[in-house]
Amino acid sequence: MASYYLEANWDDLVPIPQDDGPEPLTPISYDKECYSEAMSYFRAVALKDERSERALSLTEKIIKHNPAHYTIWHYRQQILFSLEKDLYNELDFITDQWIIKTYNLWDKELAFIDKLLDDDVRNNSAWNQRYFVIFFNPNEPTEELLAQEVQYGINKILLAPNNISPWNYVKGIIAKSKEQDISVLEGLCKELEKQNIISYHALGCLVDIYESRAKRGSIEDKNLGIKTCELLAEKRDNIRQKYWEYRKQVLT
Repeated sequence: MASYYLEANWDDLVPIPQDDGPEPLTPISYDKECYSEAMSYFRAVALKDERSERALSLTEKIIKHNPAHYTIWHYRQQILFSLEKDLYNELDFITDQWIIKTYNLWDKELAFIDKLLDDDVRNNSAWNQRYFVIFFNPNEPTEELLAQEVQYGINKILLAPNNISPWNYVKGIIAKSKEQDISVLEGLCKELEKQNIISYHALGCLVDIYESRAKRGSIEDKNLGIKTCELLAEKRDNIRQKYWEYRKQVLT
């Protein structure tokens, strides 16, 4: 009989325990009451190719113990399709960094991300996770925190001006802020230019800045934006020539 942990009625199934052989070289120590039991019932479910609500619930419990178990994710996908589940609800489940939320590790997670980015500023996954932690933790970020994050991103950009992730991160922070404006990055862009550092991300950011001012009626910024688009299209980022020609047309 299954324990209370599995909730659903499993009396009709005989669990299939893991068989590591008589003398396993490196046996893995699982939580016997929870994970090992769930996996034993999962093997029985998979053997029958059962696609039911209880099987779906079982995959969720296993994933919460081991999110990297690709076989379980694949089987869960098959169940979702068979039961014609709302996949938008599944997206909520997938994007829920359950460990952080369950154990309230938000502060520790940010410190961990700091270390990852100190080790490798080009760690794109770490930048994505930092954005998640800032905006999806239970406490709404203050404007002071957002200003700090903008400066944090600027400092990292100076280490790798052609890495797009910190640029996108800073722009994302600014877009969420009520006080920050894209113009705050102008000094950074000018500094890179002064150091003769060629970064089409910096030039693209200048186009954004000039365009924002041009929309408020600045003819000077309109002309600067057009010239920068021409530089990008013809020399600095000609692989995206059509895009910069389009941006130029918008400014024109």
